[in-house]
Amino acid sequence: MTMWMDPLDGLDAAADLDAAHLQRHDLLRKLLDRVAELLAADTAAILLADGDGSQLVARAAHGLEDEVHQGVRVPVGMGFAGQVAATRAPVSIDEVGPRTVVNPILWQKGIRSMLGVPLIADGRLLGVMHIGTLEHRTFSEDDVVVLEREASRVARLVRDHEVLAERLTARTLQESLLPGQLPELDGLEFAARFVSAEDFGLGGDWFDVFRLPDGQVGIVIGDVAGVGLRAAIVMSRLRSALRAYAIESTSPGQALARLARKFAHFEPDEMATVLYMTIAADRSIFTCSSTGHLPPIIATPDDEPMFVACSPSPPIGARSFAPRVDVVGELRPGTTVGCCTDGLIERRGESIDVGLERLRSAFYAGNPVDVCNTVMAQLIGSWTVHDDTALLVFRRTA
Repeated sequence: MTMWMDPLDGLDAAADLDAAHLQRHDLLRKLLDRVAELLAADTAAILLADGDGSQLVARAAHGLEDEVHQGVRVPVGMGFAGQVAATRAPVSIDEVGPRTVVNPILWQKGIRSMLGVPLIADGRLLGVMHIGTLEHRTFSEDDVVVLEREASRVARLVRDHEVLAERLTARTLQESLLPGQLPELDGLEFAARFVSAEDFGLGGDWFDVFRLPDGQVGIVIGDVAGVGLRAAIVMSRLRSALRAYAIESTSPGQALARLARKFAHFEPDEMATVLYMTIAADRSIFTCSSTGHLPPIIATPDDEPMFVACSPSPPIGARSFAPRVDVVGELRPGTTVGCCTDGLIERRGESIDVGLERLRSAFYAGNPVDVCNTVMAQLIGSWTVHDDTALLVFRRTA
């Protein structure tokens, strides 16, 4: 149903999401009105599976609005609706009471007979739709066919809304965490570019710049495995945790080691690469450490660009506690440093070394805004981005 894929262009993400929820709610109610009329039913309801699929939650109703208002929940496998979900097959009953249904609103309403069918899209159970009558009724095979046809429409609508809602939520979350404006810090100039993947929307790439209590500056760039809302959530947790460890640690390697232990214990199934760099308070040196991330590139007014040999340790989530190596480099005035995620350099069917050389050829010591413009023009140009792409460039001023 294409109505869910492009109805809200031009609004901000939060407004988009609110509008999408309102649209879905209104459409579900209209569909239930149609179902009740087609099948001459007194009640109709839609219950959708919760996050882990263990319970059904009342989301829309015709004649049973109290279900939605009270947030009725039915465990999968229990009662009438739970049986429909567990068997993924139509179920009908002609006795509605405590022995056959979980929700007391149904028998208190005086419902005598019920027919329910599962909501399934792409092989996944999304919920249950059921109808009820205030008089005893034996539902026919034609009744089942009609209800299953309408359930198929509802399932597609719910699925398409989930896709849109996930994209918009991921976009809202990640855009709220990416620096809206890079900080102005004595002795340093910054510029950055971020382009989200066109295939899905924002995911788990991010960068961060912050001042530390001792006058040092912290610079982070990272990439969470996967795309979508889950990746954006993991990214936000990594960002917050690393900021906390950065304050308590004496070196980037120590901060990343703490970050790796935290995620190994609390979120062992997640994986990410992170590059963390600190710049000394007097801006004379930088120190960097990497967990599987691409190396930074450095250029001076007198030398060719080169990649910093920062000996990356295994990524976050690799279940390896190998020592995190710190590499120290000089920052003379005019020195320009760039950090990126793999979306900038990786191309399908091409060695990553080719992409790295393309970046090295485009990079130079100069104004960070101009460097970003040049790198993006030469490495992206008119190419469609299939992976989140982040580029952060800074220069030590005189």
